[in-house]
Amino acid sequence: MIETKKLTKKFGDNLAVDRLDLRVEEGEVFGFLGPNGAGKTTTIRMLTALISATSGSASVMGHEIGHDDDQIRRNVGILTESPGLYDRLSAERNLTFFARLYEVGQPSEQVERYLKMLGLWERRHEEAGTFSKGMRQKLVIARALLHEPRVLFLDEPTSGLDPEAAKLVRDFIGDLKEEGRTIFLCTHNLAEADQLCDRIAVFNTQILALDTPSALRRQLYGRSIVFHLGEDAKKYLGVVAQFPFVQEPSALDNKVVVNLSEPEAQNPVLVRALVEAGAEIQFVGEIRRSLEDVYLDLVKNNDKPTT
Repeated sequence: MIETKKLTKKFGDNLAVDRLDLRVEEGEVFGFLGPNGAGKTTTIRMLTALISATSGSASVMGHEIGHDDDQIRRNVGILTESPGLYDRLSAERNLTFFARLYEVGQPSEQVERYLKMLGLWERRHEEAGTFSKGMRQKLVIARALLHEPRVLFLDEPTSGLDPEAAKLVRDFIGDLKEEGRTIFLCTHNLAEADQLCDRIAVFNTQILALDTPSALRRQLYGRSIVFHLGEDAKKYLGVVAQFPFVQEPSALDNKVVVNLSEPEAQNPVLVRALVEAGAEIQFVGEIRRSLEDVYLDLVKNNDKPTT
């Protein structure tokens, strides 16, 4: 659905995107995460045929950038960091203008559908310039969907929204995924990315890591299992440390903590050993690292300057 090969963009001597190799599958919500200045927005602009690449190639829905740019622009939806609305036009007239630009059939019905869906129907006659940042953001999301694109590029879609509106947008993205649309999502909201994305790439001019959120956690940290005991755990540390599959065993108060590669198979072995040694096990849990931990460690360990 989206594929890049050695995609590169330079602005003078400034390297913004460095030989990006990427494939996003149809129906996937793909998270593109990175610090400010990492080249995320530049990548989106290349993939949506808004700017040209310096070298390399990319295709969207089989259309090649630099050759099929008109087809790409007609068939993708894009939410950029800058809304680009006509402030003196009403919300309804803004969307109607873009619906006609996209040659949408029955534009009035389509405009009404998305204004209602995003909670703006009652404000449809008000000028866009009077809207709050959050309301403008929702209006731009509606604009990106008017022509029912199969691929959506969303750059910070919940930026400036209050918690209720942000949840509405996240639920909306989930609904779009259920419809089989492909979504390329840039966000600084890591909990949002964790919730919505099938896979993520952590990016700083180049890809630092790419996988599912859960796989990235395992790669960086393994899986940390906690055995909560009814007494001081230090006396049982040697019991678990004897097993070759146990990594980084530690004890704190009444907890024994270990890293395991396959907890489902290895937990029962450790439980039996602890019980046979006289331990009273109250319960067993897993420490779940956040996507924020993954992201910060990857970016911190990458000393490439942002561009």
